[in-house]
Amino acid sequence: MKHSVSTWGKGRGVARVQRLAQGAKGAESPNNVGGRRAFPPKVDRDWSMKVNRKERILARLSALAALSNMDMVKARGHQFSDDLTLPVVFEDAVEKLDTTAGVLKALQSIGLEADVDRAKDSKNVRPGKGKMRGRRYKSARSLLIVVSDKEAPIFKGAQNLAGVEIVAPEQLNTGTLAPGGAAGRLAVFSEAALNKVREW
Repeated sequence: MKHSVSTWGKGRGVARVQRLAQGAKGAESPNNVGGRRAFPPKVDRDWSMKVNRKERILARLSALAALSNMDMVKARGHQFSDDLTLPVVFEDAVEKLDTTAGVLKALQSIGLEADVDRAKDSKNVRPGKGKMRGRRYKSARSLLIVVSDKEAPIFKGAQNLAGVEIVAPEQLNTGTLAPGGAAGRLAVFSEAALNKVREW
């Protein structure tokens, strides 16, 4: 919609579409190549789907239960040591880690760095027009780290790790627990966060 266009009107034996001021090529109209959408989705409309409250709660609890199922976690493609018990629970001291190196060292100590590397290596250029729309790259989801406090220093420490999401218990929802609708995400909890989740 950045062209200088106008319609020629009747009398020339051609379609009455908008044409470039510096030429005869049709532009901007819905039936022209490169033209606007005829009936595009409106930004001022709420496009979210209504889901029943009890169904939404059940979905979140089901996704939470799947965190402990090793077969489902492996089916999502996560990589980790076979001797781990899922979900992984850390002492509360992990919430005070404020550097990326510190968080990575903690993950390496129990054999979870392979999953971060998997997400890092999966980064590639998206196919299609999404490249032009601010989402040029795609990458896999990695760990979900759940800590008790939204202001914890680890939020800063873990933000640069590829594919890693870090949330507080009140921010947990079905989308973070089961990205793309596939349950069984590899999750790490602090003891305090796990105690908060037990109160659900």
